[in-house]
Amino acid sequence: MKKNLTAILLAVCTASAHGQTTIAVYGLVDVGLTHESGGMAGGVTKLTSGVDAGSRLGIKGQEALGGGLAALFLLENGFQADTGALGQGGLLFGRQAWVGLQGRYGTVTAGRQYTPQYLSVVLADPFASGGAGDTKNLMAPTGNAASRMDNTLKYVSPTVAGWHAELAYGAGEGSDGSAAGRQAGAALDYGAGPLRIRIGHHNRDNDTASAKGMGRAANTVVAAVYDFGFAKAYCAYGINKGTNSSLLRNNANPYGLAVVPVPSRDSRDLLLGTSVPIGAHTLMASYIHKDDRSVPDRDASQFALGYRYALSKRSLLYASAAHIANRHGAGYTVGSAIEGGSGNRAIDLGIQHAF
Repeated sequence: MKKNLTAILLAVCTASAHGQTTIAVYGLVDVGLTHESGGMAGGVTKLTSGVDAGSRLGIKGQEALGGGLAALFLLENGFQADTGALGQGGLLFGRQAWVGLQGRYGTVTAGRQYTPQYLSVVLADPFASGGAGDTKNLMAPTGNAASRMDNTLKYVSPTVAGWHAELAYGAGEGSDGSAAGRQAGAALDYGAGPLRIRIGHHNRDNDTASAKGMGRAANTVVAAVYDFGFAKAYCAYGINKGTNSSLLRNNANPYGLAVVPVPSRDSRDLLLGTSVPIGAHTLMASYIHKDDRSVPDRDASQFALGYRYALSKRSLLYASAAHIANRHGAGYTVGSAIEGGSGNRAIDLGIQHAF
């Protein structure tokens, strides 16, 4: 695996040297110290990777084909900087892997890509889907609405008067047929001046033929950001419907032994947040509420605070803390950009460098 990655990087450097295309190698390394508490394991302290943002190594390129048409690709590997292990379950390019064409009528790409709905949630998160305040602790994607889609064709329209649209389709391609695990998503995005609004939707059929009769999971979110100059305000409202549209967590199974995932068919998410830049310093805060409309009404609320200090344009120090108040047996945990947590409270301290 290491030899394969080395060969790819050497090939990239060779292509760039001959000027065949525009190619860039980039990455990010994030390592932090995390203390989690309030779970069945008690207090847990660990040095881990991908706390504020997932550690990654990427290669991207573009070639002009003439007539305003260009070929482009992106390969992005996720890894654990604390151990050197591959991320995303051991996939070589688990974060993203796609190739496509871009022209005057938009961009079409094929491969492993982010869902339009997930990109909508990230837009409204002052923590940018990382740190202890990560939206993934409570909001979709959990359960059926994953952040990435495999086997995906995606179209992004040109921007007209501040508006652009996205469409994505991913075939299931499993042993139970292409309908099992099939995914589709869409987004409508508007940005002009200090305002950005995005509506994202994700739909996924259940993963097996035996579960197809149970219907499908659908997640819709409306996200907005307004930049006042001295601060940014964030807001999002999500609607989750269908089996596994949001994976609730119960503190204990009937035998009281372990945390058990409980599928929900109907829930709502609300996020309110802010970020305040002060020179090299940035303060963040957010509130997220999960309104479970299934029986037995396992609601939860998360309160989070964060701080980033820019050492330079590429390096920063960060700290974040969050607490989740679970109700009626819910067992949501505070995680980070890459890992789920072990308890309903966490505090993080770390360093990040981008290149």
